[in-house]
Amino acid sequence: MNKKDITILLVDDEPDILEIVGYNLTAEGYTVITAENGVEAVKAAKKKKPHLIILDVMMPEMDGIEACEHIRKLPDLQNTIVTFLTARSEDYSQVAGFDAGADDYITKPIRPKVLVSKVKALLRRLKEEEDSSDNVVKIGNLVINRDEYKIVKDKKEIVLPRKEFELLSLLASKPGKVFKREDILEKVWGNEVIVGGRTIDVHIRKLREKIGDNSFKTIKGVGYKFVV
Repeated sequence: MNKKDITILLVDDEPDILEIVGYNLTAEGYTVITAENGVEAVKAAKKKKPHLIILDVMMPEMDGIEACEHIRKLPDLQNTIVTFLTARSEDYSQVAGFDAGADDYITKPIRPKVLVSKVKALLRRLKEEEDSSDNVVKIGNLVINRDEYKIVKDKKEIVLPRKEFELLSLLASKPGKVFKREDILEKVWGNEVIVGGRTIDVHIRKLREKIGDNSFKTIKGVGYKFVV
């Protein structure tokens, strides 16, 4: 997908942020649309169906958290990437954003070069999804074949127990997305047995040993994400 075909919705109640961030993203070749509050953001998202939404947390009329919750309820926007802009560094702000359905967050004050790099990393998922079939996922030097329960890294096959395979497959299905612990438990273990949160931690530790420590990031109080 070419950059000009990628639409980014930028939402902030500060005109300077819209101007500076919008300029830098447009200069990179992306199509940028803007909104000044949560209400406008939901309307614009419905109409334009952006690939990425950069959403400020603290806004009038409807804040970013509530806007994200509305957006995530729309079927056409289930796979849209959402990242928050926030001047607040407290864990609460981050956790509330992830609970609302966000994929990541960017902390103010914004440094244009850092933001552009972050956007590129978030949008890399779109390319990964284009390049991968439903049952074979290729991420860098890692290949996950869901049909054969087979993992290949650096052309070497890695044998994983079923639950480790399913956990890796889930996290790697959307690189960069934070999967909450309760969602992991539901999708990987389902109704089989009642397991505690430590079960996930143990499986992640084993995957770090086999796949690479840098491939997994812990989001304190929330869950885990696969890092490209």
